[in-house]
Amino acid sequence: MRFSITVSTLLIGVVAAVPLSKRTVNFSWGSENVRGVNLGGWLVLEPWITPSIFQQFPGHETVDEWTLCQNHPDTAHGILKQHWDNWVSLSDFQTIANAGFNTVRIPVGYWAFQKFNDPYIQGAAPYLDEAISWARQTGLKVWIDLHGAPGSQNGFDNSGHNGTVGWGTGSTVADTLSVIQQIANKYAQDQYQDVVVAIEVLNEPLATSIAGGLDTVLGYYDNAYGDIRSISDTEVMVHDAFQTGTTFNDVLTSSGGNVVIDHHEYQVFTEELINLSPDEHVQYVCSNANTYASNVDHWVVVGEWSAAMTDCAPALNGYGLGSRWEGSYPLTGAVPSTRSCGDINFIDTWNQTTKDNTQRFIEAQLDVYETQTQGFVFWNFKTEASAEWDLERLLNAGVFPSLVNRQPTGSLCST
Repeated sequence: MRFSITVSTLLIGVVAAVPLSKRTVNFSWGSENVRGVNLGGWLVLEPWITPSIFQQFPGHETVDEWTLCQNHPDTAHGILKQHWDNWVSLSDFQTIANAGFNTVRIPVGYWAFQKFNDPYIQGAAPYLDEAISWARQTGLKVWIDLHGAPGSQNGFDNSGHNGTVGWGTGSTVADTLSVIQQIANKYAQDQYQDVVVAIEVLNEPLATSIAGGLDTVLGYYDNAYGDIRSISDTEVMVHDAFQTGTTFNDVLTSSGGNVVIDHHEYQVFTEELINLSPDEHVQYVCSNANTYASNVDHWVVVGEWSAAMTDCAPALNGYGLGSRWEGSYPLTGAVPSTRSCGDINFIDTWNQTTKDNTQRFIEAQLDVYETQTQGFVFWNFKTEASAEWDLERLLNAGVFPSLVNRQPTGSLCST
C-alpha cells in the first residue's frame, strides 16, 4: 500500500509538471473567413429596425431605448420583454446556418450587465446566453459586440441614447472597462471558446466627438485588450473609429496578436454617395477597399454593411427625420424631388431591375470582403419594414445568394 501511494504521488507530480492543454478559440482566424450577420435591434433597440415599438407613443420624445425607459418606466419592461422573447429564435439561427453563414454578431448594451445612474431596464443578459446556446446547437460562432457605452460613444440611437457624446468624460471610460471585465470574466473563459470567437470592446466610437479624441479611444482599447487577454486568447475586436485602415498599424502590435479591426461600410449617409447610380455603387465597392484593407497590420473584417443604395428605411437617420433620397433630411441640401421611397422599403414592390441591381451590389461586396479582408457581417438579419437591410427578406426573394459552396468570382470588379 505504501508503494502504491508513493507511485501515485510521483505520477501526480509528473502530471502537474506538464502544462494542461489550453483550449483556444474554435475559429481559424487568418485562414477562415467570417461569413456573418448581425442580430441588431434585439438586445439594443434601434427605431428604424422596429419602428412599431416607438410609433405607439405620440410625438417625437421617445426615440431610443434610453427615452423609452425614461419616459415610460411603467410599461417599458413589458415592451422590452415581449420584444426580447420574440424578435430572435432558434429557428432564425437555423435559417442563418442553412444559408451558409458561420457567425452571428450580437450587439448588446452595457446596461445588460451594469447600470450607471441611467434609466435603462435590465434583463437582456439571459438572452445573450440563450443565443450562445442556439449558436452551439446550429454550428454558428458568436461575436459579442458592446454596442452602447456609458454616456454614449457616438450620440447615435444605436448606442442606446441619441444626442450628445458623453463617453470619455467623467468615469465613463472606467465604467466601460468594468463592463468589459465582466464580459471577459464570463465569455472569454475556455468553456465558451467553442462558440464565442470574438469580443468587440466598443461599437463605432466617434473619435472626432469624444473628449480626448482618438487618444481616448486608443487608450481604452489598450486597457480593454489587457482585460480580455488576462482571461484568455479570445479574439479582441476594435472598431476603426471611422479612421483609415493604417491608423491602427502601431496599435496593439506588440500585444501578441489576436486583434481584428472592425470596419463598417455603407453608401447612404452622404449626399455624394446617395446620388451614385447602381453601377457606380458597385464600382465604389471595388475601388474603396484600399482605404480600409490595404497596408494594415491587423486583420480586418467588414462588421457592418448592407444592400442599401438609399436611406429610405424609416428613422434610419434618426426617429422623426427624413431621407436624403427624397430630399427631406433636414441636415443636408435637397436632392432631386422626383425620387420616392414609396417602392423601396417593401421587397414585394421591387421590380426586376431593382432586384437585379441590388443583387449585383450584394455580390460585389461579398467578393471584395472575402478576397480583401477576413470576411463580413451583414447588417441586419431582420427588420420590420426595411428590405434593403433585411437579410431574411433578401434571402427569401432570391436577391441575396446562398453562401453554401459560394466562391468569389471577382467578375463585377473587373469590368
